[in-house]
Amino acid sequence: MLKQHSRFFISLLILGDLILVLVSWILAYYFRFYVELIPITKGVPDLQLYLFLIPFVVIIWGVVFKVYRVYDPKRLSSFFTEIFSIVKASTLALLILIATSFFLQEYKFSRVVFAYFYIFSVVLICVFRFTVRKTLRYARKRGRNLRYALIIGAGILGQQVWRTIKQHPELGIQVHGILSRHPYKVGTQIDGVDVLGLYEDVSRIIRKIPIDQVFIALPIDDYKNFESVLKSLDDEMVNICVIPDIYRFASLRGSIEEFDGLPLVNLRASPLVGWNRVIKRGTDLIFVLGALILAFPLMGIISLAIKIFSPGTVFYKQERMGLDGESFLLLKFRTMKVGAEDKTGPVWSSLDDPRRTKLGRFLRKTSLDELPQLFNVLKGEMSLVGPRPERPVFIEKFRASIPKYMLRHKMKAGITGWAKANGWRGDTSLGKRIEHDLYYIENWSLALDFKIMLKTIPAIFGGKGAM
Repeated sequence: MLKQHSRFFISLLILGDLILVLVSWILAYYFRFYVELIPITKGVPDLQLYLFLIPFVVIIWGVVFKVYRVYDPKRLSSFFTEIFSIVKASTLALLILIATSFFLQEYKFSRVVFAYFYIFSVVLICVFRFTVRKTLRYARKRGRNLRYALIIGAGILGQQVWRTIKQHPELGIQVHGILSRHPYKVGTQIDGVDVLGLYEDVSRIIRKIPIDQVFIALPIDDYKNFESVLKSLDDEMVNICVIPDIYRFASLRGSIEEFDGLPLVNLRASPLVGWNRVIKRGTDLIFVLGALILAFPLMGIISLAIKIFSPGTVFYKQERMGLDGESFLLLKFRTMKVGAEDKTGPVWSSLDDPRRTKLGRFLRKTSLDELPQLFNVLKGEMSLVGPRPERPVFIEKFRASIPKYMLRHKMKAGITGWAKANGWRGDTSLGKRIEHDLYYIENWSLALDFKIMLKTIPAIFGGKGAM
C-alpha cells in the first residue's frame, strides 16, 4: 500500500511539473509579445507556431527530469538540493529544446521567449515543490504520510541517527526500534527507543512489525557483521540506507559524492570548488577594485608620511603561506624600523612591540598597514575574507603543537577573517584563532563573507587585538 501511495505521489509531481512547464511556455509567449518589456521589431507571431513545440517540451522535460532523478524520494534531502537538481535539469532541457527548434528551420522562435520560459518554469516548479514539501511536513508532524524505520547498530552512530530523526518530526519517520550486537541490551531502551533484538533478528522483526526503511549504522569495529546483515535483508521489501562510521572522522566539509556509480566519502575538502570558487573570486575583484579607487588617496598620504617620518622603504614584503601551502609575498605598509629583525631573527609580534615606528603604531592599531594587501587580492594570492596568512618559519612550530593547524590552508588567505572580526588577531590565543578559522571554512558562504566584512569595521576601530 505504501509503495502504491509513493507511485501515486510521484505521478502527481510529474503531472504538476508538466502542467507548470506548459503554463510557463504559454506565459512566456504572452509576456514577450503582449507585455513588451523589450520592443518588438518583427511583429507578433501566431500562437499556433509556439503551440507546435508543446509535444517537444513535454517529452524533453519529462525525460530530462527523470534522468536527473528529480522524482526520486526527497524525504531526507534538503530543499536546496532539490532546487539545484531542478535548475540543472531545466538548463539541460532548455538547451535540448533550443537545439530541437534550430532544426525546424522553417520556423523562427524568439530567444526572449526561451529566456522567459526558463525563468518562469524554474520559479513555478520550485514554488510548487516548496508548497508540496511544506504541506507534507505539516501532515507528517500530525502523524500522516509516515514511514516506519529500524536502526541496526546501537552504538554511538546508531544513537546519533535516532536523535537526528527524533529532532526532525517533519520527515515523517517513526523509528520502531534499534538492533544491537549485545544480548544483554535486548529488551532495554536507549535514549527512549526500544532495543528489539540482535542483528540476526532483523528479518524476523521486519516480518513481525511494519518497516519501510532500515538504517544500517554499524560501528567501524562491527563491520564484520555487515555482509550477514545485508544477506538477511535480501528478501525484505524495505529501503536500505547505510551510514558509514568513517564519516565521524570528517574534519572539513565532509560530503558524499558519486563517481561513475561508486560512492565517494569525502572526509576533507575545500569549499572553494566549482561555482563557489568563481563566485568568491568575482566578489573579490568587484570589491577590491572599488576599494582601491576609494583608498588610493589615503594610501598616497600614508606612503608620503612613511617617507617623511621614517627612513627606508614604504612597503614591506614578507613571505606568507596561502592556499594549499603555497607561499607568496604579502604586502604591507612598513611599520617597523629598518633592520628590525637583523639581530633577533623572525620574532612574534607583541602588543607593545618596541620595533615599531611612531607612525607604525597607529597604522597597526587601525589596520591601515594592511591596505596594500588589496594588491595581493587583485593578483589572486589572497581573498578579502579568509584565514589570516602566517609566516612559514612559525608554521612549522605551530603544526607540531596545534592539532589541525594546517587545515586553515584549505582556504585562500584573507585580509580579514572570522577570527579577526571577533577580535582574535595579533598577540591573542592561537588556539581560538584556529578554532575560528576552521569554523569559517566549515560554514563558508557568501553571506558569511559579507557578515565578516561588516563586523571587521568596529573590531578594527575598537582596537581589539590590534597591534
